[in-house]
Amino acid sequence: MRLPQGDTVHRVEPGAVPNYSSDNPLERLLTVVQETRLAAELECYATPSLQYLLPHEWLALYGPSSPNTDVLDPAAQDFKTDFQKQNVADFRLGDTRAVRGWALAGDWTGPFLHLSHRAGPDSALARAHRGSLGDRLLVDVRVEGGGQAEVEAPYDPDSGRYVAELWGYGGADLESRVGARGRQSLKLGILQARPDLARGAPDAFARAGLDGRDVRDIAPDHLLHPVRPLRVVLRWRSADRATEVGPVTLAFGMVVRGWDAFLEVGRSPNPHGGIGFLEYRNLLSNYFRFTGSGELGRTLEPHNLDAFGRKAAAGAREPFLAVDYMDLHVLDAGCGIGLHRHRDNSEAFLMLDGEGWMVIGDWAETDLRTRCFEVRLLRAGHLALLKGGNLHGLANPSDHRISLFMFGGYD
Repeated sequence: MRLPQGDTVHRVEPGAVPNYSSDNPLERLLTVVQETRLAAELECYATPSLQYLLPHEWLALYGPSSPNTDVLDPAAQDFKTDFQKQNVADFRLGDTRAVRGWALAGDWTGPFLHLSHRAGPDSALARAHRGSLGDRLLVDVRVEGGGQAEVEAPYDPDSGRYVAELWGYGGADLESRVGARGRQSLKLGILQARPDLARGAPDAFARAGLDGRDVRDIAPDHLLHPVRPLRVVLRWRSADRATEVGPVTLAFGMVVRGWDAFLEVGRSPNPHGGIGFLEYRNLLSNYFRFTGSGELGRTLEPHNLDAFGRKAAAGAREPFLAVDYMDLHVLDAGCGIGLHRHRDNSEAFLMLDGEGWMVIGDWAETDLRTRCFEVRLLRAGHLALLKGGNLHGLANPSDHRISLFMFGGYD
């Protein structure tokens, strides 16, 4: 983890409270998600599967409350109970955005990867090029564990961005399987059949035949693997190849586990001396074959407090998830838990009833990916796990209440 450079902490006057109801960062972020235009018609996508990556290049947090008003260095804010210092005040998104999910074309279902780049003169590539970027960009796409190729990203007038949307369709008749928007995207070169880059069959993780198998070892190059992070490294180029920016390292890595995302599944006869069979799904574990998995632990940074509230030694390791609180939450229609971070603690959100947009992102730079917000739907029966330092929030866009169970520890 590298502490962010150039970010801002807004000093809040003693006794004042930030106005969270105006220009709220969570609402702004979800507006970007809602306004994202995919290459084909909405009915060509399985909406619950959509996952968004929105890299950000600048972030602002609110400062602490009194009496710690002037302690503006996040690494020095050791006081635990002031939540104001954790809340996001503002952000600025980067040039690149990405979406992945299931595409639908007639009787075919397969993975897709949508990549886009900011158009206009204010992108880093445009500034370096010192002239118009024209009607298309080139992008070198390397899917770790999968394929690599340079593809074109034409300008999409509907979104005002350069777009390459890669479908795992292997046939020659895709045009007959999509509507007018999809056909126009194919004509422009925005929608592309690229089974070499967008790999993965929809039945690769079907329940039958999974008993006792480590799901991490199944189809490791699958674009929509349920438990493996997907890393994609991009290099954007002007069409004349005179200018290049990158690498931009993307990673769909939000830890979401549930009925269709697990480490292992099986049936236990006479469970613990009981009757009949118990079917289990192992979601997160340090036991048995998953000893040392690291999913429930963390490596401590010099500014961290450990599970006992003590300053940590750099590089120390806690193999467990410390729990200091367990809550039930109910979110009314149209409500949301705002974007914020915890410097030290992990939290788990288990959706009990309904569904909501879960956001998990990066406060500091990591070796995993370019700093970003990751957004996906959290459905009933599924949990999301975040680590210390992760930005996070949860929005209920529906017209009814949703309820969830969450647990974690104070920072």
